[in-house]
Parts: sequence; C-alpha cells; structure tokens
Amino acid sequence: MDAEKKDDHLRFRTTKNEAFQRKRSRCDENLDRFIPNRSAMDFDFAHYMLNGGKVTRETDSSTNSPCCSPSKEAYRKHLADIFNMNRTRILAFSNKPPSSVEKSFEEPAFLSKKPVKRRRIPQVAERTLDAPDITDDYYLNLLDWSTSNVIAVGLGNSIYLWDVDTGSAIHLVENEEDLGPVTSVSWAPDGKHLAVGLNNSQIQIWDSESSRLVRILREGHRARVCSLDWNNYVLTTGGMDSMIINNDVRIRSHIIGTYRGHTQEVCGLKWSSSGQQLASGGNDNLLHIWSISMASPSSSSGSRNPWIHRFEDHTAAVKALAWCPFQSNLLASGGGMGDHSIKFWNFNTGACLNSVNAGSQVTCLLWNRHEREILSSHGMNDNQLTLWKYPSMTRIAELQGHTSRVLSMAQSPDGYTVASAAADETLRFWNVFGSPEVAKPKREATTEPFPDIPRIR
Repeated sequence: MDAEKKDDHLRFRTTKNEAFQRKRSRCDENLDRFIPNRSAMDFDFAHYMLNGGKVTRETDSSTNSPCCSPSKEAYRKHLADIFNMNRTRILAFSNKPPSSVEKSFEEPAFLSKKPVKRRRIPQVAERTLDAPDITDDYYLNLLDWSTSNVIAVGLGNSIYLWDVDTGSAIHLVENEEDLGPVTSVSWAPDGKHLAVGLNNSQIQIWDSESSRLVRILREGHRARVCSLDWNNYVLTTGGMDSMIINNDVRIRSHIIGTYRGHTQEVCGLKWSSSGQQLASGGNDNLLHIWSISMASPSSSSGSRNPWIHRFEDHTAAVKALAWCPFQSNLLASGGGMGDHSIKFWNFNTGACLNSVNAGSQVTCLLWNRHEREILSSHGMNDNQLTLWKYPSMTRIAELQGHTSRVLSMAQSPDGYTVASAAADETLRFWNVFGSPEVAKPKREATTEPFPDIPRIR
C-alpha cells in the first residue's frame, strides 16, 4: 500500500514538473527584452559579486600596499579567465528583441529622379474657320460654346451656329439694319436656348433646335447690350447705360432686379458657380461683386445698390472675368489697354492676392478645369493666348496665330478645347488644356482552345 502511494506521489510530481517545463518553455518564447532570464544566470557568481568580490579588488587597488609582482598579477588574471571571474554583468538577457521587418524606402514624388511627364501643348491651332464681318470691338462678347457642343458666333447682323460634332453650320438669323449689329451672345444652361444682345438695346431668345425666335425682351436697357450671363432661368444683362438687369425669362414681367454701381458701359458679367455672387466689370475701370439678394426690385430706382466689394485697382476697362473652378472664393480679372494686368481676388476678404503684368490688353480669361492653370487672351502687340501656371503665374506656353487682337474665347463642354475669335476674321480652336483620357478597348474573348499556348509557325 505504501509502495502504491509512493508511486502515485512520484507520478504526480513528474506530471507537475512536465507541466511546469511546458509553461516555462512557453514563457521563454515570449520573454520581454527588459526582464532578465533567470535560467541563464550564475547565482553563485552573482552572490559573490554582490557580497564584496568586486569591492575587495577595488579596495586592494586603492590601498597603499605594495603591488604584487608582474608574474603573480598575470597568474591572477589567467586564473580569473579560467573561472570566468572577469564578468561584470550580473543579469542576463538571453532573448534578443525581434528584428523589425525591413520596408523598402519610398522616395517622395519631389525627390524621385524619374522625369516628370509634361503635357504637350500644340503651338498651332487645331482648326481654323472663317469669321467674316466680325465686329472689332473690345467691349462686345460675340462667342459662346453650349453644353450640347454647338458654337454660336455673332458676325455683323447675323448669328451663325456651328455643330462641333457634325461640322455643320447653320445661319440662325440676320437682323435688320435698324436693330444694329449683334453685340453679345450667351447659351442657356440647357444648351438649347440662345440669348442675343443687340445694338438697339433689345435681347432676343432663340430656340436653336427649331431655329425659332421665342421671345424679345424690350424693356430695361436704353442702349446696346454688350454682356450676358445666365444663372439658371435668370438672364443677367449689362448695357452701355451702365445698368445690370436680372431677367426671369419664364414670366411676362421679366425684370426682377437691377444693380446700379457702374458709371459707364458694363462689358463683363460672370456668375459664380453657386449662383449667389455676380462679378461685373465696366469701362469705368471698376470691378464689383454683388449678392443675388442685393438686386433692387425694379429698374426705376435711381439710387445705387449696396455691393459686397468694389475694387478700383484696375486702370483700364475690366472685361475679362473668371471664377476659379477649384477654389470658390477666388476671382480673376483682366484689365484693358492701359492696364495690362491680371489680378486675383479673395471674395471672402476682398483682398487682392496677386497682380501680374501680362504685357498687353487682356480680353478674356478661362480657367483649366483639370489643372491649376489659367488662359488669357490678348490684344496688341502679339495678339496671343498665354497659358499660366497658378499660383506661381509662370508662363507655360504662348499660342500665336491670330494677326489681330483676340476679342473673345469660349471653352468646350469637356473643358479641354478653347475657341478664340479675333479681329482678323478667323475662329481658331486650340487643344490647350490637354486631351480627354480614352479608355483602352477591352480584349475580345477568343473561342479557340488554348489561346495562350504559342504556335509553331
């Protein structure tokens, strides 16, 4: 009976020791680098060192007792090496920290030595069309490009439409002499209706699909209408009478508001993308920013409207206006013959962020919708189109081809192509903002067996 109990006791101790060893092996695998490993330590030597072994040697060296002979000193060092007594570390850390996974260093883009792929900008117009009898007048706006990819241009008393997709041209209308030449054109957002401003202060609304005159807006202006811009169903018009009028083309009494602040002809109008702010430029060298809620209810009031901002920095007429597509509070403006500058304004603060001398009359400004660039068209002396990098305003390219000053520019619906009309009676198309990315054609599925096996020819 005692033998059986003794065997059970031994068996229990063996099982307990095996469990302890397994637990210890698991712990050894996950040792922390700052916790000493007791199994790798010599406790006798540690006890000797902690209780005076090292101190005794230091005390002996500090006393004035005579030094032992060199042979004895060498013997002592050799004996210490044999018994491993020259160790100075008491704690042992057997496991090293895990090595970090090496990651390939990725250089930032600006440190990469790979050449930057730059967009090729053609220096020659992609297409040139004749534009006979176009009026050479800086203050007029005679070119616009619709969302349905149709270009409208005013040539003398006539309006011509050119379908970019089909290449067909339509003579929409030829006005009588008493109505005067066409002074401005602007497509509605639907790409179907075209507003036409005339020299006799009338505004015509045309249906381009049926070539039908839909409406004539007679009341409002007392002189020619040289600037137009749409804000949804509201057509805003600017005239030589210095007035700006909001016209709701859906209702009979179309005048729903006016802005008074200019003293001379209003030659530039541009609504912001939100439709809440209107920028206007005039021959009085003034640039105004209005709120849609600041318009007076009728055109009879002779008092000035309150404006958000009034800028007097330009020294010539302000016709070129462009709201930035990637920064809603940024407005660009260009000055005329006596100014030659392109200025950038912060709408929120009213501060002039930058002013660049373009070297000649600025007739139009267009932002690149795909890159941070802006395109300007110019009058004398070079009659060129200049592409600028924003915000550094370094010249990227200069497109020359017109032999007289550029009067107007229009941008294609996809934002890549620009059309320019000039006093040399030509209409030129420039692939200045790049080309749309063409999707790669999908690989056609083959019906033959084992298509990937090379054939023997």
